[in-house]
Amino acid sequence: MTDLVCPDAPAATEYATVCVAWELSKAEWKLGMLLPGAQQMSRFAIKGGDLAAAAARLAAARAKAARSGLPVRILSCYEAGFEGHWLHRWLEGQGVVSHEVDPSSIEVNRRARQAKTDRIDLARIMRAFLAHLRGEPLACSIVHVPSPEEEDDKRPSRERERLLKERTAHTNRIKALLHAQGARDAKPLARDFLARLKDARTGDGRALPPRLAAEIAREHERLVLVDKQIAAIEAESKAECQKAAPGSSSAKVVQLARLKGLGITGAQVLVKEAFYRRFANRRQVGGSFGLAGTPYNSGEQERDQGISKAGNRRARTIAVELAWRWVLWQPESELARWFKARVGDAKGRVRRIAIVALARKLMVALWRYLETGVVPSGAVLSASL
Repeated sequence: MTDLVCPDAPAATEYATVCVAWELSKAEWKLGMLLPGAQQMSRFAIKGGDLAAAAARLAAARAKAARSGLPVRILSCYEAGFEGHWLHRWLEGQGVVSHEVDPSSIEVNRRARQAKTDRIDLARIMRAFLAHLRGEPLACSIVHVPSPEEEDDKRPSRERERLLKERTAHTNRIKALLHAQGARDAKPLARDFLARLKDARTGDGRALPPRLAAEIAREHERLVLVDKQIAAIEAESKAECQKAAPGSSSAKVVQLARLKGLGITGAQVLVKEAFYRRFANRRQVGGSFGLAGTPYNSGEQERDQGISKAGNRRARTIAVELAWRWVLWQPESELARWFKARVGDAKGRVRRIAIVALARKLMVALWRYLETGVVPSGAVLSASL
């Protein structure tokens, strides 16, 4: 295999190329290797996470390919998923040109009943990877792998998102337990909640049963802890923004937060989840958020299936939320006027569809704002953060 073209490979006229596909699971890793000149793929199984065995297999393949006398390169791919990005970085450290593939981008058999084994999956990944190396653009989609620092920057906003759900669950649980006893309008986050709990009465005038009161107290203790952790994360984020270095991700957060209606939290999610990357054009921006349209045109049938939702879920969610806020806080901006002219006095589904279109336009405008410093047309900057 000396005719494959790969843009990530070092410059040279000809190579002895080894292609490696990985099928990963917790217990076992399957490796498929295609050596130069081979007609069939060799398959190997190693224990999951056994890097010594993986390195030995790569070294053996490199030694066999070197017999041709040509420079050797190893091109590797595996489906992005539970293993995260660490394996990609380890492979790069071994001198391997690694690719992470979006699993949903690989075509599958459309039969109602289809065989599925690790052996079949390995062959499917290898076929898609080889087609990608031949230059077929739709064979599979390669995942953008963030640096360790960029990946770690996502942790605060993602932890906050999870803690908010946990806080809501604790609050709802306490309210439900009290409501089942006829005690209404509870405010679990109030400072004097435990004091009021001691004096609480059921709907028929009884004191709360002791075991129920103890359960609610323990639930409230977990609620208070989660609330403190959320406050600590938000305080840390604000402190980072106050001492943001020029060109850093925190500086981008501050730049976005200057726009009225965005705020530190929304700007942080946008930057950490999406705008840490470099985009070449507005189509890449829309695609990364999953806000690109999905047409269905076949014969006489022409309809739109809605947005693809193929991008970052967290970024897409905050994009739509910020679009609603943009209409409220930036009513004189060009984008807000476009939205109002589009929907008029319509309610319901029409507004929900239009707000998604506005979200895509807004994300493109914010990307240009970060890249060029040009404020979106008609937008107002906040006096302070």
